[in-house]
Amino acid sequence: MRGVIWLVLLFGVAVVAATTLGSNDGLVSIYWSGWRTDVSLNLALLSLVVTFAVLALATQALVGLLGLPKRAQQWRELRRERAAHAALREALAEYFAARFNRARRSAQRALDLAADTPALRSDADFRTLGHLLAAGSLHRLQDRALRDERLATLQQAQGGAPPKGSAQEGAALLAIEWLLDDRDADQAARRLGELPAGVARRTQALRMRLQVARLQRNAMAALHTARQLSNHQALSKAAAQGLLRTLAYEALDDAHDIDQLRRTWQQFDAADRRDPLVAVRAASCALAMGMPEEARGWLRPLCDAAAELEPQTRSAVALALADAAAGAGTDWLVRVEAMVSNGADDPAVLLAAGTVYRQRQLYGKAQQMLTGAAQHKELPARARRQALCLLADLARQGGDEAAAQAYEREAARL
Repeated sequence: MRGVIWLVLLFGVAVVAATTLGSNDGLVSIYWSGWRTDVSLNLALLSLVVTFAVLALATQALVGLLGLPKRAQQWRELRRERAAHAALREALAEYFAARFNRARRSAQRALDLAADTPALRSDADFRTLGHLLAAGSLHRLQDRALRDERLATLQQAQGGAPPKGSAQEGAALLAIEWLLDDRDADQAARRLGELPAGVARRTQALRMRLQVARLQRNAMAALHTARQLSNHQALSKAAAQGLLRTLAYEALDDAHDIDQLRRTWQQFDAADRRDPLVAVRAASCALAMGMPEEARGWLRPLCDAAAELEPQTRSAVALALADAAAGAGTDWLVRVEAMVSNGADDPAVLLAAGTVYRQRQLYGKAQQMLTGAAQHKELPARARRQALCLLADLARQGGDEAAAQAYEREAARL
């Protein structure tokens, strides 16, 4: 089809030439040093066209000939540039294949080629990636001295300015990650503080901030960072709940007095304060400090909403109440009765109710509840011993020494 089109165009050109030039009777006279030459106008025009075409071709050939050295240099630079990119890709592949020595050598070769290539000499991202691959390989090989030299080279290239661009930001994040692998929490915290605000809010930066806080045993800072990660949906729901609860436990356990415990509780997010198990842990800490009234203050809203709690959570609340029953007022009688009515088959609830009844000197109800709790083998051994010891105390108060000793023997066996 293409040949047919060219043939039609050729015929068209022939027709136009015959029509235009066939009836041209013009004459061109050329005078030169006493000589005269007459040629037809068609021949003169054709000669001019051919002459200009030859001059143009000659000029292009001369320019091409004179530009050969420059083109050869550009070709050599292009080859070096392609070789540098190939070496960088090879370094990346070797790094992912865990051939770290080969990755380091390939990255160094890429940097050497880039240093001799003007197009790459001014490419900061290329140099940053090369140094990062070399430093990452050295980190995997546990050569920290050479790794730190690579990082220092990158920092010198930046001139102390904050990281700009994805490559430099990645270098800053990787440097912090390597410090965390070295367990250098203080240096990692300093580097995190130097990150730009936008980079510091990224999920990876928050993960590393969480690691730093845990290495520094700063449970409150770790809790706030974990809450940010949870809000960013960087953790699954179950993992986030478990991590937040664990960190809240650590923060509460770090309190040394009741005032510090209250401040820690106030620093918690609302979601953490609504967690029943966190409130139970706070009550346990207050009880360990000899403050049962404070412990009951944290347990009060949970006991009021016992019907809405899951069975396992309700048991934990009841066991904490049993430990904190000393000094409980008459208002707790209504609460424990409601708890028993909603969880009569829960031995922990029976233990809590029996403990409160005994505290209020309702010995008949107390013995009934404590007996039911002591007979449940699902109850933890410590709680069963507590129920048996209370039963022994009630029996001794009633003058039944034999029953008291029997309860104590059974408690000792547990």
